[in-house]
Amino acid sequence: MSDSPAGSCCSHNSHVAVAADGRKDLLAPPADELAECPVMVGSTVVKADAEAAGLFRDYEGARYYFCCAACGPRFDADPAKYVAAA
Repeated sequence: MSDSPAGSCCSHNSHVAVAADGRKDLLAPPADELAECPVMVGSTVVKADAEAAGLFRDYEGARYYFCCAACGPRFDADPAKYVAAA
């Protein structure tokens, strides 16, 4: 697994709201429905999808969403590390 923004532990690309040529993706979810995975920084997560799959944790009054099942246990091992980086 990689902690780099270029790689993803779950081998999927981030949701992109703007195409490479600068055009807006009209099918992308609104920004308030998205979150960034605190473990795999750069991986965009659709909040509703993450909640449906159980890919989230509540920590110190805030909810954190994960891009894949591998990120939850990594977050659990040292949540302060990932919260500080977020």
